[in-house]
Amino acid sequence: MKKLFVRIGAMALASAVLAGSVSLSSYAVDRSYSYNYDYWGDVQDSPDFYEPCKTFTWKDLNLDKKISNPQGLTANGDFLYLCDSGNNRIIKMKRNTRESLEVVEIYDHFNGKSSDNTFNTPTDLAISEDGNIFIADKGNARIVKVDKDFNYLMEFGKPNDSSIDKDLAFAPTKLVVDTAERVYAVAAGINKGLLKYESDGTFTNFHGAPPASYNFVDYIWKKFASQEQLMKMESFVPTEYSNCYINEDGFIYAVAGSVAEEDLKGSTVQNVRLLNLLGSDILVRNGVYYDGKYPVYGDLYMGSGGGMTGPSQFIDVTSFPNEVFVCLDKNRGRLFSYDNQGRLLFCCGGNGNMDGYFRNPIALDHIGYDIYVLDQLDCAITVFTLTNFGELVFTAMEDFDAGRYNESLESWNQVIKYDGNYDLAYIGIGRAYLRQKEYKTAMEYFKLKYDAENYSKAYRQYRKIWVEENIVVIVIVLLVLFLVPMIIGKIKSIKYEFATADIFKV
Repeated sequence: MKKLFVRIGAMALASAVLAGSVSLSSYAVDRSYSYNYDYWGDVQDSPDFYEPCKTFTWKDLNLDKKISNPQGLTANGDFLYLCDSGNNRIIKMKRNTRESLEVVEIYDHFNGKSSDNTFNTPTDLAISEDGNIFIADKGNARIVKVDKDFNYLMEFGKPNDSSIDKDLAFAPTKLVVDTAERVYAVAAGINKGLLKYESDGTFTNFHGAPPASYNFVDYIWKKFASQEQLMKMESFVPTEYSNCYINEDGFIYAVAGSVAEEDLKGSTVQNVRLLNLLGSDILVRNGVYYDGKYPVYGDLYMGSGGGMTGPSQFIDVTSFPNEVFVCLDKNRGRLFSYDNQGRLLFCCGGNGNMDGYFRNPIALDHIGYDIYVLDQLDCAITVFTLTNFGELVFTAMEDFDAGRYNESLESWNQVIKYDGNYDLAYIGIGRAYLRQKEYKTAMEYFKLKYDAENYSKAYRQYRKIWVEENIVVIVIVLLVLFLVPMIIGKIKSIKYEFATADIFKV
């Protein structure tokens, strides 16, 4: 209730000053380039976690013609592969430095097939551990497998499955490949999950089907509606994935870019999921939030404002070896990054023409900790590099994971010097003290940032140690509390017996 009154007062003051109402969404847009959310869901300005380093256009890459309608970007080692979809070609680039990309090869066809060996709107590619390349050749309704020299090996076609509309044109758009060269693909118009192919090209099943989105009132109404009414009502259908990324452990991040606001807020559908080998969502969502677990869906404010409407639309995702994952929001032109507990690390970017902003971001990947983002409208690639602040946060996290708790504490304290409002720094310090068995100090930091779950862990250990250290005193106190009443009662009883004995009567 106190929180509500504070919000009402703040909104009234803002209205008086600005002589007009300002939506929460536009408020977020007007913040600094980088920001975060606190426990209450309020926007907090933040030091830049990443900063734009350089933008590469077709001229910077010394290409013979402009890039057209690019749709895919894949990193492999020091190489970047760009799907120049409008020109039906794939551009292979070598990263020499952060500010240098060198085109080493351009592929508009593959070898070893006399006919039908050109690409038609390639939209994505993935590279296996053996160096084989899998290409989503969307316009040709196939996934092509070639070796590192683009010699034809095989292709994957439309699955022969009764659940797929036979009249639906097969249009694979995104894909990943695991260590056994099994292919997991996104295809336009198929919302049953990722298409899973074995290495021999056999379609086996749908992987990680997203849950259907439905309105509870409509669900109840359908139980009693007539056939005619049912035909007029909207069907409950699963959300279609927009992209996927496979991490070092073989788990697949899958994002959905067209989830409705009510579904996100109601947690009936997630726009980012982490799929295990069984296709189950194992993404941890343990962020601290006043209204429960912190939601992993981009911006918390979804109203109209700042030239955009509705929730964040995740169009791509990538993941670092430290289990931090970064989602690309096509709607707002922003990057949202979370750690392996689903806690928000940073938000940055926006829609616009300035450095670090986008007009239509479509894909991203990373080399090391540098993030490369492809803008479909600008036909350009922007590389983002960590700032000192971002490096400190990553160092603190990695030291903690490696058991270097003193070093982690030092880094988190440096983070606080940069940003005293960075909640994760205080929680990180508390977790480090918790591992060092300094439970009372850990409790203080967890309490400071309302981390009830970790506070309970520290409190249980602190209580256990306190009991062990004071067990003698506790026993004595219990004995005193137990024996004193007995002794007093016994004395009173003896006095009464003496007072009422016949020997003392005259």
